[in-house]
Amino acid sequence: MEMTCGRDGLASATADEREGHLARDNPISQKCRLESPGMIAEDSSATEAQRIITYEGTVDDLPPPNASTPITYLYLTFDTPVAGPDLGNPQLDRENLPACPDLSRYTDPLSWPWARKGVMVAISCVATCFTAYAAGAYSESVDLIAADLKTTREGALVGVTTFCLGFAIAPMVLAPFSEINGRYPVFAIAGILFVVFQAVCGVVRNLAGMLIARFLKGVGGSVFSTMVGGVIADMYEKEGRNTPMALFSGAVLVGTGLGPLVAAVMVQRWGKDGDKWKWIFWHQVIIDFILMVAVVAFFNESRGSVLLCRKAKVLNMWYTKIEEKGVFGVCVAELNIDPGVVPRSTMASTEKHISPPGLKYRARLRGDVRLQRIRWIVKEDEHKTSIATMVTVSLFRPFLLLFTEPIVFFFSLWVSFAWAILYLTFGSIPLVFQRQYGFNVEQSGYVFTAMIIGSIFSTIIGICQESMLKHPRWQSRSDNSDVESSENSSENLEENAGRTGFWVFARRRFPVESPESRLYFACFTSVLLPAGLFLFGFAAQPSIHWMVPAFAIFLATMGIFYVYLATFNYLADIYQTYASSALAAQSFCRNVLGGAFPLVTAPLIRNLGEDATGGLLGGIATVLTVVPWVLVLFGEKIRGRSSFAIALERK
Repeated sequence: MEMTCGRDGLASATADEREGHLARDNPISQKCRLESPGMIAEDSSATEAQRIITYEGTVDDLPPPNASTPITYLYLTFDTPVAGPDLGNPQLDRENLPACPDLSRYTDPLSWPWARKGVMVAISCVATCFTAYAAGAYSESVDLIAADLKTTREGALVGVTTFCLGFAIAPMVLAPFSEINGRYPVFAIAGILFVVFQAVCGVVRNLAGMLIARFLKGVGGSVFSTMVGGVIADMYEKEGRNTPMALFSGAVLVGTGLGPLVAAVMVQRWGKDGDKWKWIFWHQVIIDFILMVAVVAFFNESRGSVLLCRKAKVLNMWYTKIEEKGVFGVCVAELNIDPGVVPRSTMASTEKHISPPGLKYRARLRGDVRLQRIRWIVKEDEHKTSIATMVTVSLFRPFLLLFTEPIVFFFSLWVSFAWAILYLTFGSIPLVFQRQYGFNVEQSGYVFTAMIIGSIFSTIIGICQESMLKHPRWQSRSDNSDVESSENSSENLEENAGRTGFWVFARRRFPVESPESRLYFACFTSVLLPAGLFLFGFAAQPSIHWMVPAFAIFLATMGIFYVYLATFNYLADIYQTYASSALAAQSFCRNVLGGAFPLVTAPLIRNLGEDATGGLLGGIATVLTVVPWVLVLFGEKIRGRSSFAIALERK
């Protein structure tokens, strides 16, 4: 029964229930079942866990609340009916009572309408795209930056490294702030930082200033890449998370390819014409400013605990204003707690003074209500630690997971190498296509179109793979049903033996309910990364058409996408409460390695050649494709040895 507050008092689901529990003529004289912490129904035949706190009587047996009545603190959830004053009491001056506040802004993000979630995902993905765009666009202008700042090409390339360091370090500090204060303020402030230092990059006059500006730009941009997964987790349950995560992953790769493509055209056409090349930064300032306006205007707070705290604060302020008018007590719906579940010491589990943290109990709403003087609190507030403690944990725990959890270590290694290959393309594509095919800067920039197309294709397939996991023949069913079905239709069995046998095998050996189901497709699609590297290395020569190595880039990009998507989904599912730390560990490794690879790209290719470089990197990528296979085949045993995974299963 859902209760709401308003000028007409409490309302239940139906008029009949309203009349039965809150009759207008004498609402507080109705017979009801009260649960009071001071009244224990002792039953010698019942176990400790079966003693229910109950009291049979009428509300008239209890004195009405007044200014001296102690305040009871109750836990608030998104499903808690809103307690309002008894406006059916004819003695109340209803006209002068403050109206119930608008609570529509504090609804559970998991229950938001799809359009609202869609806007949030769209803003997040576009912001992610242009954050990645900023990383790729810089690499195409390093020669002009080096000449303007009077430094070497390698010195200017360090700007990519410092940008990635900002990406790696900042989330470990900013993530705790978003957990406590909400996503919105962190996104808004980081967005301003990103735009400001984007502009600074266009006006600095020395290398040190450029490197510092790039680092702080990476700090601001990191929010729109590493924390979007948290926003998606706020709004979607595990089963519906794959599609937005696929869109997010695709946006990263599209932006990474789009940045160098646009920058290459600008450098080729404006590079030697005064300072026009600086429009590589200034056009991003314009785009990012518009984007940040959209974030400030349309981005909603998605952190559930933060919204719940704000709701409790608003309701408590309303109760205070009501009491200032001389009205004490609101109509609180009773909870019927199932026997055999809650121990005696925690019967009134909704009340603060006898509620231990972490209590799990089953309760359902009953239509009974009583007048009570209350204030709402949120459980997350009681377990909240200081910012300093959370930052310390945020900095320490990712490395603890990285070096003590084999799953986190090898996934971090796998995705870090894939990310390093992505950043390697910034330098390898222009260098290889200019060396082997005589392309100019603009023509080599167009090759990044293969990366964009590969990102779009892989995103579409990544979305479709979720529906394949939901195939009805892949869902769990008992062996008896299979046998019974086979006995009743022997002819169909012979006709569809191969197909039926496949689904029985899939259900038994590769169940969709297993956490490793996130990796089934990645076992095959991640092979595209080494395949693309091998093909790029051995096909990049004048005797072979340039479209072949471009196609190799297409394949490698798809492989990177599936590695990225599988890592995010699997770590989030396995580590749940610790998911942010597990993802922070892989994010740190990924961005550090990604920032280092552009510095070694040119020496690697010039010294080894395209074929040897492709063979070396392809060989490493081939070895790392073993990671998802090991988890699929032995995941349960590996998780059984994980102290973090075991602790989560016991909760």
